[in-house]
Amino acid sequence: MDKKSIIAMLLAGGQGSRLEGLTRDIAKPAVSFGGKYRIIDFSLSNCVNSGIDTVGILTQYKPTLLNSYIGIGTAWDLDFPQGGVHVLPPYMAEDGVNWYRGTGNAIYHNMDFIDSYNPEYVAILSGDHIYKMDYAKMLRFHKEREADLTIAVIEVPWEEASRFGILTVDENDMVIRFSEKPKQPDSNLASMGVYIFNWPVLREALIEDERESQSHNDFGKDIIPMLFRQGKSIFAYSFKGYWKDVGTLESYYETSMDLLEEEPELDIFDKSFRILSNLDILAPQYIGHEARVSNSIISNDCTILGEVENSILSTGVFIGEGASVKDSIVLPKAVISRKAHIRKAIVGENYHVLPGTMVGGGIFGEPSSRVTLLSHGY
Repeated sequence: MDKKSIIAMLLAGGQGSRLEGLTRDIAKPAVSFGGKYRIIDFSLSNCVNSGIDTVGILTQYKPTLLNSYIGIGTAWDLDFPQGGVHVLPPYMAEDGVNWYRGTGNAIYHNMDFIDSYNPEYVAILSGDHIYKMDYAKMLRFHKEREADLTIAVIEVPWEEASRFGILTVDENDMVIRFSEKPKQPDSNLASMGVYIFNWPVLREALIEDERESQSHNDFGKDIIPMLFRQGKSIFAYSFKGYWKDVGTLESYYETSMDLLEEEPELDIFDKSFRILSNLDILAPQYIGHEARVSNSIISNDCTILGEVENSILSTGVFIGEGASVKDSIVLPKAVISRKAHIRKAIVGENYHVLPGTMVGGGIFGEPSSRVTLLSHGY
């Protein structure tokens, strides 16, 4: 196998339990977002736009839809033999474990895959964040600093800092303190869960971490603190763009609705940094004679016979005659039957809203700030 300068390992096994019914049958990275996309499209597209042509995708929880969606990587131009995309599920290891115990353990069990490319650097990415980032710029920073590990960070509001891994840096961006979800943070630089390691350093750390019987085998809790104690050269790369962890229904809803702003921070229509998906080959949308659509994102293969306002319709959605959808997100292949009225709601994949149903905040005139979820099994 040809030696690679850098490969990416994309952690995509998240259960996403705080998304409630949206992740009952699928992993969080496979959840639909922004109409034609799934959450994992953002990290995969970042790799392609950054010149990273070899990506290992580590799956675990409810992987069927995600595996089918990724396929052989054609949609992201990652379908060639000397690299490309590789789905890496858990397997029975020598220690009898057939389930990844943590993020570090997931990489540990795929060291043979990484070794086969003999890379100088390994990027560790999360498959469940919404952002556009050129990893090539971060790699250049990593090389210039002669770092062992570079961690991408973003400034978060001080009141939210205790939710993240927090880094404190000196005037040269070298990390002088790392705290995992501190109660009283002394910095608001939050780890984005995007790392670039020198592969020999990471490889040695993974092996050492596996020897620790009390370890959680987690990057934030164990491996990065261990490297910090060892005096490794660790730097923080400040990211100034748009980044969201859509970990709750409320954050998922708000991040989705941000796309409908007049000048959204996240531009999914930017042709210079395209977000790719596996949903390009679909029938066009159909909007009927009596239909009304305003300030909405309407994906391919949708049929609209009713009214849609300030909403996002994913692929294959049907809106019946006399039905109305406002301030809502409707996920793939959902059906909103005739004369149903949906307000400030998330309608799950393949969900069928019955005729005449009235659901959502403010539907009867009363104010409501809560998002309503309509999803199978919830």
